[in-house]
Amino acid sequence: MDAIMGLLFLLIPVGILFLIIKKLDVAGRRSAPYEARKYLFTRAERSFFGVLESAVGGQYRVMGKVRVADVLKPRRGLNASDRTRALNRISSKHLDFVLCAPDTMAIVAAVELDDKSHERPDRARRDEFLDAAFAAAGIPLVHIPVRSGYALSELRERLAAGGVPLQASHAPRTSNMQ
Repeated sequence: MDAIMGLLFLLIPVGILFLIIKKLDVAGRRSAPYEARKYLFTRAERSFFGVLESAVGGQYRVMGKVRVADVLKPRRGLNASDRTRALNRISSKHLDFVLCAPDTMAIVAAVELDDKSHERPDRARRDEFLDAAFAAAGIPLVHIPVRSGYALSELRERLAAGGVPLQASHAPRTSNMQ
């Protein structure tokens, strides 16, 4: 009888502890306020992604949805307060596309696909800030307006005019891709 009582005194606290841990684990999973996104790109971004890859003809790897803070960093010599302020200005922003050298993944340029939202005053200020930041860093930032279709030759011209070095086209000669 004493052995049974001893066993109960041991199993009851272990059972209670197990229930508490399980309840905390379930509550922790329920409290995370997230859900999955179905797609990485919007339809317009996905359409443009394929055309951009064709336009650069394998010269660059096209990366999408890259954080600005992964491309730019506060310059050396800033005091701690200015460095933090500079980092905070870029940490929650992202770029639509970044072009990288295929062998080293060195950053060559960034590409922003500008839809109607870029006409809003807050987005215009964001674009001006990013244009200045990228100019200071010496990285071309090319803005391309959203369209239903893109001519590869025109896109290549816009990229080149924006400072993206492109070799003679080996891209398909399709005149209009969507």
